[in-house]
Amino acid sequence: MNQPIVSIERLCVEFDGEHVLEDVTLDFHAGEFIALLGPNGSGKTTLVRTILGLQQIDHGKVSLFGIPVRRFKDWQRFALVPQRLPGASSIPVSVWETVMSGNIRPRNRWRPFSRSEKQAATAALTAVDLLNRRHDRLDTLSGGQQRRVLVARSLATNADVLVMDEPTAGLDSANVASLIALLDSIKADGKTIIIVTHELDDIEHLVTRAIVLGASKHHSVGFDGPPPVPNAFAHDHHHHHDAIIDQAPPVVGMQP
Repeated sequence: MNQPIVSIERLCVEFDGEHVLEDVTLDFHAGEFIALLGPNGSGKTTLVRTILGLQQIDHGKVSLFGIPVRRFKDWQRFALVPQRLPGASSIPVSVWETVMSGNIRPRNRWRPFSRSEKQAATAALTAVDLLNRRHDRLDTLSGGQQRRVLVARSLATNADVLVMDEPTAGLDSANVASLIALLDSIKADGKTIIIVTHELDDIEHLVTRAIVLGASKHHSVGFDGPPPVPNAFAHDHHHHHDAIIDQAPPVVGMQP
């Protein structure tokens, strides 16, 4: 089997002396559709934040494409799809600007976008069936449409790995169906997808691997395998969910 895109070995993360993650060893490979499940406080968000280099590691190792996470620089290979962009309702940002913002990084913040980046954004908005809304303000779209814009934002970066935070939460059945069809096409393109979720009901047929966290104080991973998840590990928790990130990315005004 090819080198894992994410390799986690004996990972431990603590908050104020409490172990949030304990003895986590996992390898993620290209093309997998992974669902991270578990009750509140089981460490789902912490695990993703650790993979993305946003959380300090107390013990163990995390490597991305064979490089220790502390030395990993090729972050454009990962794209985060949050539930929403904080501040989007108070900042007059267009759909196009939102999608293009995925290409902004500290070293290129002030450079003009390239033709290829604009073409990728156009293709991404076409893929989510929202190209005709590209000039509209993001906050005029429905919740489901905004979620699809955020997926387009990640697709426009041509990332290898999409990390999605509760992608179907709060959506009506029509928007859930539209998003699931989109995820199916992304999966068919060979992208690796990691989803933090509280249930598999809508996406179980897409998931190739379910990982349930919160097993015990000494070992966080309770189940790791293809669905269905055994009843002993099944949870249905509709409660507070900590966002993976709580700051909006930069947005630059530029029309296509």
